Amino acid sequence: MNIKPIHTEKDYKAALKAVAPVFERDPDPGSDEGDWLEIMVTLIENYESKHYPIEAPTPVEAIKFRMEQGGLKPTDLKAVFGTSSRFYEVISGKRNLTLAMISKLHHNFGIPAESLLAKPQSR
Repeated sequence: MNIKPIHTEKDYKAALKAVAPVFERDPDPGSDEGDWLEIMVTLIENYESKHYPIEAPTPVEAIKFRMEQGGLKPTDLKAVFGTSSRFYEVISGKRNLTLAMISKLHHNFGIPAESLLAKPQSR
């Protein structure tokens, strides 16, 4: 096994290139090739988390994403917001989510509470 830390963008690209054909072969876990792949993927993920962090979604983005995933319409969230106008006020940023709304969105629609509690950001 030829494994070394990923320190630079050049190392990162080389690691991705080396992993691609092995990933396609889908080696058995626990085999030499499977262990090598697991280690390399861990190194790649570590590098990516430091150099290409993924920003957490805003509460509005989290709501829109869940709606898109589930094919939901604003009327489907009436139990959360009470009225369509309140829904549109939240989505447009004119109104903040209340704790009751956050709780209902989390429990009824499975939106992670951490996403809903995040401070809204201007993007």
